[in-house]
Amino acid sequence: MGMFDFLLARKQTAAVAKDRLRIIVAHERASRGGPDYLPMLQRELLEVIRKYVSVDAEAVKVDLVGDGDNKVLDISVSLPEHSAG
Repeated sequence: MGMFDFLLARKQTAAVAKDRLRIIVAHERASRGGPDYLPMLQRELLEVIRKYVSVDAEAVKVDLVGDGDNKVLDISVSLPEHSAG
């Protein structure tokens, strides 16, 4: 291990952090152009799902995805695994 290897590790960490920040900024920019009802739709879906299954707020994702000339509402729900009992 060289004397200045710790500097190289820091550069790699900084590059990873920079890439992650770019992804977050791109995601935020894409969601800004979406309809304003999506957050409300996400909250309401979460409320309905919670009537039947205990899930956290991060379990429901609602996105508007472009599919050629059409927009597709993409709804993803992560349900908890139940143990057999």
